[in-house]
Amino acid sequence: MCARPLVQRNLALAPLTTYKLGGPAAWFAEVADAGELEVARSSVPEGTQTMVLGRGSNIVFSDAGFDGLVIKLGGEFLEVDVADATVSAGGGVALPRLARLAAAAGRGGLEFYVGIPGSVGGAVCMNAGGHGADTAAVLLDARILRHGANRAHIEQPAGLDLRYRSSNLGDGDIVISARFATTPVDPDVAEGRLRAITRWRKEHQPGGTLNAGSVFKNPPGDAAGRIIDDLGLKGYRRGAVSISTLHANFFAADPGATAEDVWQLVHDVRRRVGEATGVWLEPEIRFVGEFRGASS
Repeated sequence: MCARPLVQRNLALAPLTTYKLGGPAAWFAEVADAGELEVARSSVPEGTQTMVLGRGSNIVFSDAGFDGLVIKLGGEFLEVDVADATVSAGGGVALPRLARLAAAAGRGGLEFYVGIPGSVGGAVCMNAGGHGADTAAVLLDARILRHGANRAHIEQPAGLDLRYRSSNLGDGDIVISARFATTPVDPDVAEGRLRAITRWRKEHQPGGTLNAGSVFKNPPGDAAGRIIDDLGLKGYRRGAVSISTLHANFFAADPGATAEDVWQLVHDVRRRVGEATGVWLEPEIRFVGEFRGASS
């Protein structure tokens, strides 16, 4: 049996995203260590756009796909090490897993990650947060391989310019690993916090649907979901994608939906909210690739 090549051509991306939408990647590689990462990056034509795909939440690839290299971190990038007050994790580690492993080891402060369906790398790139906490508050440092660089370097939070749901990291930058500060906690107490967060999210967010989490960033002092809800837009749809009737900042995809449907609904709602309230919401979802209405 022939081994599967490290870098694959025209691999379907939809199954790797929470929306289950979008076309293929021109090149795709799942890498297990730094050596494979280097091989993957050097196997595509110079100048090829590169991006890391975590757990596929908070992202929509266009129906035409992505004409670049998509890298998925596996192997050693999925390791977690709990050492006293510091918890280290690879860039591909799922945030709920990180939260549960830290809590079980009696290390607190990362419980908020249990409800975020992303990866450590995505958390650093987007300063992920919730329930009154965010990555900036717990991140000690991160090992980053910047776009075009040959070696990864340790970077401090101040150098990453972590702000609300953003940083200065771009698609071509790769979070190899990160270290987090924690505090001592009784594992039973931490487990209680995990259960409370999980319960809250089940009660207030639309589980069992195809979505990408929060669609818009919250404007200062307000909530995007409340603004959309007040305009009576719950249930409003474009194509086969609609605004959740449970939480207005979640857009759910029905069978037959396309990535273009998501793009159209997001920008339609943004326009409606802006014209009605003067608040122009900023999408938290990342759209990758070409979309028909992108110039409108």
